Amino acid sequence: MNVYDGERMGELLGEKGLAPAPEGEDADLVVLNTCHIREKAAEKIYSDIGRLTKGKTQKKAPMIAVAGCVAQAEGEEIMTRAPAVSMVVGPQAYHRLPDMLDKAVRGERSTDTDMPAIAKFDSLPKRRRSSPNAFLTVQEGCDKFCTYCVVPYTRGAEISRPFSHLVDEAQKLVEAGAREITLLGQNVNAWGGEDDAGRAVGLAGLIHVIAKIDGLERIRYTTSHPNDMDDALIAAHGEVDKLMPYLHLPVQSGNDRVLKAMNRSHTAEGYLKLLERFREVRPDIALSGDFIVGFPGETDAEFEDTLKLVDEVRYAQAYSFKYSPRPGTPAATMDDQIPQEVMEERLARLQDRLSRDQLAFNEATIGQECDVLVERKGKRDGQWLGKSPWLQSVWFEGEAQIGDMVRVDLIEGRPSSIRGELI
Repeated sequence: MNVYDGERMGELLGEKGLAPAPEGEDADLVVLNTCHIREKAAEKIYSDIGRLTKGKTQKKAPMIAVAGCVAQAEGEEIMTRAPAVSMVVGPQAYHRLPDMLDKAVRGERSTDTDMPAIAKFDSLPKRRRSSPNAFLTVQEGCDKFCTYCVVPYTRGAEISRPFSHLVDEAQKLVEAGAREITLLGQNVNAWGGEDDAGRAVGLAGLIHVIAKIDGLERIRYTTSHPNDMDDALIAAHGEVDKLMPYLHLPVQSGNDRVLKAMNRSHTAEGYLKLLERFREVRPDIALSGDFIVGFPGETDAEFEDTLKLVDEVRYAQAYSFKYSPRPGTPAATMDDQIPQEVMEERLARLQDRLSRDQLAFNEATIGQECDVLVERKGKRDGQWLGKSPWLQSVWFEGEAQIGDMVRVDLIEGRPSSIRGELI
């Protein structure tokens, strides 16, 4: 979602006549787009501000804007602590960035952390250029209030963009060069709206309609919540050819007591049954998840339950983190905070299992041929990189262009990539 927001801010500034600074040249304006999920994000911002201004006079230093979730959480504190910053704008107000820039040019510093109900999307310019794989935000915010998570406080309540707006933006993205669209949301499967006939539809209904766009080859979506999964979305994985065989569904822990303390409102058993339903309709589906180790009060035995769940699922990919206390969240004040060295040991053990399974998944696809969407050039002449239907990074050599959909033999599985041979 930060990539999407970054692209949209760039387009907004482009409407003002600005262009990306050529590589190797100093920029006149630097926008630091931030995430507040992890503890180090805020300190990294101040480090970047120092790097941008070190040894420079006010005339030579770039104008700096801080955007995103750290901007939302810190607000005026950033202005106080970093006089070099001209603009602080939250993730729901960045459509006002051009007006803030006009003020900054006049020497006025400004902060905007309002959370207007989805108004920013109506103010964003039309999509005119797109990479082969494009992002499309369909839903923002979260009503789940997991006890470790800051998102409800920095992104606001769950809001769904209108159906017609999304279909129109998807069409514009394809016309601008996109061949794959990833639908985005904090809880993307919580999206809901009314189609052009006034009928209530969920994410599955939106996917069915977008799949009819000529020139669109692939559809993905992320990130989902187990409690928002419905029968129609599960069925869509067996009905819509353009919907890729990949599912990212965070679980966070394999222990029910820990899940309850996290306010996750699902159980380990319920999560596993949900995955089985996806495998029934799409047997080759690649599964991905999120994990937090060292949540306050997590015992060794409870952590072992997470390892057992990992062994049962055999994830193709996964993301895992040490618990990070976020100011203002209930978990930050819970008793029994886990020592760093314990969290580090648990994370290392978990990541060993996840790496094992990712390599096993990659090796299991060897001998197959599949379509690869070419995304960029490799490091060597004639080398290309792209994604398989299962979101694996595939590299190969031969004649191709960015945006091509090419047929490739998968010939060597590696821990984080696949070597392919162009057919």
